[in-house]
Amino acid sequence: MITSVGSKSFTLSRLWLHMILGGFSLFILLPMMLVISISLSSESSLRVAGYALIPAEFSFEAYRYIFLDPMRIVRAYGVSFFVTVTGTALGLWVTTSFAYALSRKDFAYRNILSVYIFITMIFSGGLVPFYIMMTQWLNLTDSLLAIILPAVIGAWNVFLMRGFLATLPSSVIESAKIDGAGELMIFVKIVLPMSKAALATVGLFIALNYWNDWFGPLLFIRSQENFPLQFLLHRIMSHAAAIRDIALMRPELAIGIADVPTLSARMAMAVIAAGPMLVAFAFLQKYFVKGIHLGSVKG
Repeated sequence: MITSVGSKSFTLSRLWLHMILGGFSLFILLPMMLVISISLSSESSLRVAGYALIPAEFSFEAYRYIFLDPMRIVRAYGVSFFVTVTGTALGLWVTTSFAYALSRKDFAYRNILSVYIFITMIFSGGLVPFYIMMTQWLNLTDSLLAIILPAVIGAWNVFLMRGFLATLPSSVIESAKIDGAGELMIFVKIVLPMSKAALATVGLFIALNYWNDWFGPLLFIRSQENFPLQFLLHRIMSHAAAIRDIALMRPELAIGIADVPTLSARMAMAVIAAGPMLVAFAFLQKYFVKGIHLGSVKG
């Protein structure tokens, strides 16, 4: 069965394909819908009725609890945005320049450096030496550099970018050399503009890593002014859990404490933290899929 719809042919198999993909998309959205529903449910209804796609009793108590000090959340958002934007820009430059050198067949040390960076995917120096290096040697305690520098470059991102850059036609680079362009000009004026899909893909991975990081701030950040969003939400949730534990051990102190929204607050924090990255992915998804595909063609 084939009918003409405008300039495109419509087939029954195409209809089934769209229905399957549409159903699969709805299935993927269900967890996010459940998270939003739980965040808008009252704590008492969650204990009685459990989790549901439609809240048994609507309540914004979880968001009120998190936003008891709104400026604290706003400041944490600002720190997270600064760390994410700065770290992503720096990470893209270092990752792409390193991957470009590895993708050039005329670079003498490409194999040695490839093995070196591959080893970092398997082994690490350990947490204690890393902590000593950051705090004692580099003196980065309570500095945003302590959470920016460690994630600037990652081996997987380098190999993904190298795979894409290896697909670029060498004739373009050779023509630029004949015209008198230097390596830096070739990289900035030719390679980077031709690598938008790969840059968007790797940039999204780097940004997600910075945005979701809470362990780095736990190790190195001391002052509340430098708390990023994820770490602040983690502390809020830890405090709420501690309050409820006290209420369980000391029932005479449980008046008012029992209403602390620990269950719904977890989901409210997920909504607050995930929002910016969902928006970023919506704008970068067309580059993301293309970059993943092209980056896997060559290794």
